[in-house]
Amino acid sequence: MTDLNIIALVSVGAHPTSGRARRAEQDARAVELGLNLAGNKLQMLHAGNPDEEALRAYLGMGLDEMAVLEQPPGADALPVLADYLRHAGAQLVLTGSQAETGEGSGMLPFLLAEQLGWPLVVGLAEVEKIENGMAQVLQALPRGQRRRLKVRLPFIASVDNAAPIARQSAFGPARRGQLHPCEVAIIDDSLLTEAQLQPARPRPKRLKVIKAKTGAERMKAATAKATGGGGQVLKEVSPQVGAEAIFKLLLDEGVLR
Repeated sequence: MTDLNIIALVSVGAHPTSGRARRAEQDARAVELGLNLAGNKLQMLHAGNPDEEALRAYLGMGLDEMAVLEQPPGADALPVLADYLRHAGAQLVLTGSQAETGEGSGMLPFLLAEQLGWPLVVGLAEVEKIENGMAQVLQALPRGQRRRLKVRLPFIASVDNAAPIARQSAFGPARRGQLHPCEVAIIDDSLLTEAQLQPARPRPKRLKVIKAKTGAERMKAATAKATGGGGQVLKEVSPQVGAEAIFKLLLDEGVLR
């Protein structure tokens, strides 16, 4: 796999308590996965307003350089990223599932895959092997389950907390690493310009999802019996009856009020 052209997209994160700029947790996991696949041949790419200290935390993971597509706040990173990846000959692009700063919509991997015409794997946990232009990967599912997929190259994969934990950032390599700025076209994010920002409201209650880290926990979660006992199987019913059953479930779970 060391001959593959693998690029990890990284962003500036924010500490959940202090808000201090740092490396983003999921992006760091994407870099960790890329290092396991390509070693020091992994490329890192950042688009946006560069925060040197935060970006150097990624260099401290063992890489010598990072390309930075410099953009001011409010610029649209999607077209410049798509253009860079299209001409870089990337075969695998790794990203986090959602940014910790900025819009944080989680839509970037989906929009990139749409523009490039590449497959997208969500919730990547592990890349098992790559051969003959195909990759065999493990996708993380709720309740600690895994699904094995085969996907053709090139493709984009978003990495979440199911991927290996990122190694610590070393101070020396972080200082020695080089940030290479690249001049790109500045394109205003029209959606962000027209959007009206308002304080976030409390989110609806989500259905319970068990997140397991160890193999024993995943096995226990996958084999555990449901405790509700109030479920029902609907077969050959009208759309009206099915919709009413779904609506009642959402009310009982507290998703709707």
